[in-house]
Amino acid sequence: MTGKFASIGFIGAGVMGTSMARRLIDAGHQLHVHTRTRSRADGLLEAGASWAESPREVSHVSDIVISIVGHPGDVREVHLGEHGTLAASEPARFIIDMTTSTPDLAVEIAGEAQARGVESLDAPVFGGDIGAREGRLSVMVGANDGVIEEVQPVLEPLSSTVVHHGPPGSGQFAKIINQVLVASSMVGSCEGLLLARRAGLDLSKVIQTVGSGAAGSWTINNLGPRMIEGDFDPGFAIEHMAKDLSIALEQAKALGLDLPGLALAQGLYTHLLEAGHGQKGTHALFPAMEQGDVPG
Repeated sequence: MTGKFASIGFIGAGVMGTSMARRLIDAGHQLHVHTRTRSRADGLLEAGASWAESPREVSHVSDIVISIVGHPGDVREVHLGEHGTLAASEPARFIIDMTTSTPDLAVEIAGEAQARGVESLDAPVFGGDIGAREGRLSVMVGANDGVIEEVQPVLEPLSSTVVHHGPPGSGQFAKIINQVLVASSMVGSCEGLLLARRAGLDLSKVIQTVGSGAAGSWTINNLGPRMIEGDFDPGFAIEHMAKDLSIALEQAKALGLDLPGLALAQGLYTHLLEAGHGQKGTHALFPAMEQGDVPG
């Protein structure tokens, strides 16, 4: 066992969560896992994790609980629900929610946690499926002062960067900003490559050229080649991007901001989601644009 936590609870076994949980097991941590569909945790159980029947049970048997689930409603149920982590008779000392959720919910959970003598951190991540597998996630943390240092041993196997942005809710705001930037980059990359294809250019050469200059971005250099190859498996799925951008748009409006680029990207991804493309990677915006399947 590495670090000072005897046992860690892990809730969620999606594309990223499974890889993150596996890294904690490989680092020597004892893991108690729960997910709504038990079969999704089979690989983790085979690797040595123990099964817990509910988030409440996870919390009761763990020193620290990490969650990475789908939507804010899932986060609320996992931590504040009747069978949630904070309903345990003796809850974990720390809760780290790594889902992209809402700042208001993060503040609410932190308040309820403190009333139970628990510290809660909102710690959404970026880095996608590859970052999760390789332990190179960037973690944006909202938490009370001093808390992040206490949980650092658990975050180390998962991340290359951990930044404390301020009190509870701040991590979620930082992740919202990341998603706004990523979505804008994706729209520009898809439009640029579509224009290049219509002009008869070699798209690989275009990426090689623009990717090394001011137009270079993680999106064009990493997802551009996958667009060309027709590989639209998700590193990050459209359904999650549509959710994240809806949260970002709501928060922008609450702050009195009109962000037309964000509104455009949110509309495009919501359209793709409603058209049944939610399980594809976010770069599947490219063929949709090429085929005229998104609103102009």
